[in-house]
Amino acid sequence: MTESGEPDGTPERRESDEQRRAKGLPPEPSMPGAARDRGRPPTPVSVSFWLYVLAGLVLVAAFGFTLTQQEDVSEALIDLNTTDGLDEEQIRSGVTTLLWTLFVGAVAFAVMFALFGWKAREGTRSARTTLTVLAVITLLLQVLLFPTSLPMLAASFLAVVATALLYLPSVAHYFPRATGGGSRR
Repeated sequence: MTESGEPDGTPERRESDEQRRAKGLPPEPSMPGAARDRGRPPTPVSVSFWLYVLAGLVLVAAFGFTLTQQEDVSEALIDLNTTDGLDEEQIRSGVTTLLWTLFVGAVAFAVMFALFGWKAREGTRSARTTLTVLAVITLLLQVLLFPTSLPMLAASFLAVVATALLYLPSVAHYFPRATGGGSRR
């Protein structure tokens, strides 16, 4: 390209995804609608993606079902209420807010699991890190807030197994460390 930004007649040489991966870079983004040569990710990475999708679906299904049981949850909490300052309407309102918040959170986690799982399939190292953080958060939620919830246990188990698959030695080459290019100390 010339200084004005116009092509100078020489074709622009593009690096392959494997060349970029060898340098510790993620695959080059593609333009919408452009065909792209996508190599097959290692099998553990593909399996990991589907486990993350399944974990997200389990979360959405579990909290969606809980949302349908709103009246039962409200009644149980009203029966357990020993505080004089809380009336039934306040409890029902709080339960509604809590259940909808949990459901929206489950949908958000499902979307992030799918998005970053897909990016991990493309070899993006930062997606693997993000998925690790999401799996840890899911596990902490299960242990601290929902220790008796079987769907949360299943979602946590799926997320942990999916994360472990991304760190197997057989897929280490697919997520290379970034090399050079900056003044990191």
